[in-house]
Amino acid sequence: MSAGSWSDLAPRLISAAAMAAIGFAAIWLGGAVFGALVAAMVGIVLWEITRMLLARAAADDPAVTVGMALPVAVGLSGAIVVFMVGYLGTLMLIFVQASLVLAGMLSLPRERARFALYGAWVILAGTGLIVLRVDAGLVATLWLVSVVIATDVAGYFAGRIIGGPKFWPRISPKKTWAGTIAGWIAAAIIGGAFATGTANPLLVGALSALLAFASQMGDAAESALKRHAGVKDSSALIPGHGGVFDRFDALLGASLAMTVIGILA
Repeated sequence: MSAGSWSDLAPRLISAAAMAAIGFAAIWLGGAVFGALVAAMVGIVLWEITRMLLARAAADDPAVTVGMALPVAVGLSGAIVVFMVGYLGTLMLIFVQASLVLAGMLSLPRERARFALYGAWVILAGTGLIVLRVDAGLVATLWLVSVVIATDVAGYFAGRIIGGPKFWPRISPKKTWAGTIAGWIAAAIIGGAFATGTANPLLVGALSALLAFASQMGDAAESALKRHAGVKDSSALIPGHGGVFDRFDALLGASLAMTVIGILA
């Protein structure tokens, strides 16, 4: 294993620490603060999706101007709406962000289906995060976020230390089976820890492993979009991590799964 395998560790740790401080503070405060942060994240991710799908467009193409400007404006307005209105602003956020997806579909005629699919995923997952914090509370939100972090950290170190066969080389060439399985195990342990003293620690552990898999599929879905667009990162907003979508694709995957489970339950 070469030293280069760890060359991105320092910026990743620094950026991760900063994001963790902001994220956990917002989760702790909840309400409009958490809602505004999630709304801003959704807006930026939609901007990055538009940016990737426009990667091959000519610089003077009018669609570039439309597609790049709308997500920024709508993302910021969505954050303001949720911050001012609180939980009820979630419904307004859905409307505003869905309008963005419609606008993106109109400005990206060759990518309408893909943009609609990814846009719907991000909006539903973001909305699910806000609802989870309001309805299920602080501990449930911390559990979901901790499961995603544990999956990512365990996968990162196990993949580099153990190596071995690739999990999905066509989509995520750096992901290994060792890292993938380590993520499931770490998530189950975290779930069991959160469920200590309850009647269903094994059930929570199993659900945590399922959410770990969903988070990995979120990562794979974003990787597939990047490969389609021919880009390495969704953007360069976060040192060591690329873009906001690069950092939160796993959380959005787990949140979507949790949202669907909540709807079906």
